[in-house]
Amino acid sequence: MTEVFFKVQDVLENYKTAIYEKDVEKFLSMYDSEMHIYDSWGKWESKGISSWKKNVQEWFNGLSEDGVLLKVDFNDLVVEENSYLAFVHCAVTFAAHKDESGEKLRQMTNRFTYGLKKVNKSWVIAHEHSSLPINMETGKGIFNLK
Repeated sequence: MTEVFFKVQDVLENYKTAIYEKDVEKFLSMYDSEMHIYDSWGKWESKGISSWKKNVQEWFNGLSEDGVLLKVDFNDLVVEENSYLAFVHCAVTFAAHKDESGEKLRQMTNRFTYGLKKVNKSWVIAHEHSSLPINMETGKGIFNLK
């Protein structure tokens, strides 16, 4: 871990910046090596940083190939923390923009929950869960309720 995140908000800012810059190592720097993720995309779960790194590399490579910059916003953010553990829940909006012109192409909003812990005075994500509500008639995820 090269980054040090003294505040939970530092982790969230790093999340936004690393995605916009498509910087895999910067993105991974905020995760515990033994993290556990339930993601909305592709796989049921990722356990450990090496499993998650493969997903992140594919995601960022796809964005680069498509010429897309992804802007992230946290909405309805709730942070509860003590000295060693933090719990965060929020709605996260991902807005895709053309790399060249900045034109907005699309956006979606997911629900996120993060469990963070302090390791060597730095906050890291130990657990992450993203989800979408499901339309019971179609069985498909609802992307933009927010």
